[in-house]
Amino acid sequence: MKRFIITIAAAALCTLAAFAQNDKADNIIGKYICGTGKDAYKVEITKQADGGYKCQIFWVADPLDENGKPSLDTKNPDKSLRNVPMDRVVLFKDLKYDAEKKHWSDTKIYDPNRGIKVKVTINFDNPKTLKVRGTVFGIGETVTWNRI
Repeated sequence: MKRFIITIAAAALCTLAAFAQNDKADNIIGKYICGTGKDAYKVEITKQADGGYKCQIFWVADPLDENGKPSLDTKNPDKSLRNVPMDRVVLFKDLKYDAEKKHWSDTKIYDPNRGIKVKVTINFDNPKTLKVRGTVFGIGETVTWNRI
């Protein structure tokens, strides 16, 4: 009987630890504002069915091009995505949480201003601020996203 109780207790602790890790990973889920002025945009990070995270733009401060039409993702290297309105562009998919390093990574982030994808690492600067770092060949840039 003692063994049974110890086994049940160990299983419960492992389950709680897994839930705690998932809860930390899920802290990234939410809406954020990025940039300033005409370059401002809002994104939403959601959890995918496979457990990874996806980020999609849902609002841009300047949604129209010089002709008064919706701005499109014209610099996308994937020609099939060049007609996507800027307020619907997916910035990343399949982002994973690394509990040991306490950050999200293991995917690339798309920069629609430059039309490139770069390696991304994301962590919280504080509970309401994400630091999003994109790097290519060791050279990087960090931007701040504020939770809405």
